[in-house]
Amino acid sequence: MKQLNLFVLLTVLLVLWSCGQKRLDYPAAKKVDVVDDYHGVKVADPYRWLEDADAEDTKAWVEAENKITFDFIRSSPVYEKTKERLTQLWNYEKYSAPFKKGKRYFFSKNDGLQNQNVFYMQSSLKAKPVVVIDPNTFSKDGTVALSGLALSEDGTLLAYGISRSGSDQQEYHIRNIDSGKDYDEVIQWCKFAGIAWKHDNSGFFYNRFPKPGTVAKEDENKFNRVYWHKLGTPQSQDKLVYKDDSNKELGFWPFITEDGTYLVLHVYSGTDPRNMIYYRKVNSKRPFTKLIDKLEAEYSFIYNDGPVFYFKTNLDAPKGKIVAIDIRKPARKQWREIIPENDDVLDFVTVIDHKLVTAYMHDVHHLLKVFDLKGQALGEIKLPAIGTVGGLSGKSDESEMFITFTSFLYPTTIFRYDFNDGQMEVFRQPKIDFNPDTYVTKQVFCQSKDGTRIPIFITHKKDLKLDGNNPTLLYGYGGFNISIRPRFSVSRLFWMEKGGVYAVANLRGGSEYGEEWHKAGMLANKQNVFDDFIAAAEWLIANNYTNNKKLAINGGSNGGLLTAACMLQRPDLFGAVVSQVPVIDMLRYHKFTVGHFWIPEYGNAEASAEDFKFLYAYSPLHNVKENVDYPPTLVTTADTDDRVAPLHAKKFVATLQAKYKGSNPILLRVETKAGHGAGKPTTKRIEETADIYTFLFKVFGMDRN
Repeated sequence: MKQLNLFVLLTVLLVLWSCGQKRLDYPAAKKVDVVDDYHGVKVADPYRWLEDADAEDTKAWVEAENKITFDFIRSSPVYEKTKERLTQLWNYEKYSAPFKKGKRYFFSKNDGLQNQNVFYMQSSLKAKPVVVIDPNTFSKDGTVALSGLALSEDGTLLAYGISRSGSDQQEYHIRNIDSGKDYDEVIQWCKFAGIAWKHDNSGFFYNRFPKPGTVAKEDENKFNRVYWHKLGTPQSQDKLVYKDDSNKELGFWPFITEDGTYLVLHVYSGTDPRNMIYYRKVNSKRPFTKLIDKLEAEYSFIYNDGPVFYFKTNLDAPKGKIVAIDIRKPARKQWREIIPENDDVLDFVTVIDHKLVTAYMHDVHHLLKVFDLKGQALGEIKLPAIGTVGGLSGKSDESEMFITFTSFLYPTTIFRYDFNDGQMEVFRQPKIDFNPDTYVTKQVFCQSKDGTRIPIFITHKKDLKLDGNNPTLLYGYGGFNISIRPRFSVSRLFWMEKGGVYAVANLRGGSEYGEEWHKAGMLANKQNVFDDFIAAAEWLIANNYTNNKKLAINGGSNGGLLTAACMLQRPDLFGAVVSQVPVIDMLRYHKFTVGHFWIPEYGNAEASAEDFKFLYAYSPLHNVKENVDYPPTLVTTADTDDRVAPLHAKKFVATLQAKYKGSNPILLRVETKAGHGAGKPTTKRIEETADIYTFLFKVFGMDRN
């Protein structure tokens, strides 16, 4: 009888297993006969039709894909519980550090589950906060967000940007803070805009792109120009201040020095970290002086002492240094080195209390060091743990400074520091249903394929057993000179609550170890980034944190490219893949939205045969193979993403579903009224996170626990 019961049980388990392994019935994706010629190489693009998001067949296909995805995920018994617990964890007060304009303090706050953060003003730190802008009133579903804030120097006027459905496109309104009323004019056609108020409050300088229809469609994100807007007048009367139509790829980000004397243009080309610097007196009508007129290094303006401009630069200093340039004697031989390059990376600098406050990165965590304006070291401000300084705020002539600090197990906390007595005290500390003492973070190092030392942060419960069977989520980015530093996240906390390991690999292509580290992961060196990530995954398995069936990888945008490329190169290494808003078609990415901004980072397959060779070699869209057992995969995007167009995700999933014949799920999740991520309302963030974790729980068999 016992043998019969055992036989029945095994039969039931086998049936359940086989049902779980049944291939999903994906919607048919037609193929079209489109072939491009890249330097003599014929490349087919059978899903070109999916590039047209507004076509009826594209909409129908996306709707069918979403149905399969949501049916697969939300049928799980743990979905509602996952969403409920994430909502509980998310529900705590979140503050930004206060900053001062005039005699007023400004900050943002979210009560916990508000879709958008609210912007407040205080006349003093002890005064009752007053709401300046509540974007939750902009729309019922929270999909209209604040996307830019620029206060006048005296803190009485605010130019605020509004973006809809996650778009990078901004329109600026102007509010009188004391009356709470907006001016009539609206500033349009902005994207990544800088707003520079004149100190007399007469108006501001700003940069924008051409009005749609005035240039060719492919140039609507080019021909950036600087205008002057006089307060109380329509945008049609704005005066052109600067343009360079002979270099239509250049962008111009204006700002006015703290003393109100100079209008400075930060001149850039796409996402290339190298830039130029132009300036003139604010009230001058003379042409701009090109202080830095070559794209040869990064120059970040810090402060000016009259005609002496301070810059953070990596010119002949890949890890960064500080120089002072007297604009009356601008020859390079006249520049003064204030703080030379050292072994750690100079991440950012500000001037507070007439001192240079510097944030250095040592093995991807911050150190705060203070210098006088001549470069003399004045000491270090001790931080509460190994972690990240999210920002510093203060004024050059005042002793008060606010420090935002976070780490994997240290919820974002704001400290107030007084230079007069050197005391640092907690100013705002969140209250979260979380005990950090039951978790641990450690930093380890693995060797990449070429021997390069790669840092990995690993966080998990203290009582974790290294038995090689722990569900593990490995995150990475690796590009655009962006470092992935320690930070607290309730969504990652939830994963660890469930017994998961969370690991972050710091890959080449970022800024973790300076510009040389960045260059080692861009253009023809991009394969290094994938090798680094694969090495981190192998280390986690070799050191008994997990195994290849329980290891999930995750990344977004450029990190979505990372996860897709690594999945295709080493499908045997991963138990699941979550690729969010990914860049996938590396041969055509530059043709859509602001993709041309990324050419300095990725290259251009059309313009260069050399670029085509290395892009084609790793482009995820062009490297999906037949008869390969790919792991369970979830690809997410959003219908109004105007940074990384959703066509990348759509074409990739269509290709995978057509070529992969196995039973592992290949799913596409297309969010509505959401863009690349910025401004996404809290409700949508929680839903997306719940979907991702439920997907992982299901494919790892954790949804039956």
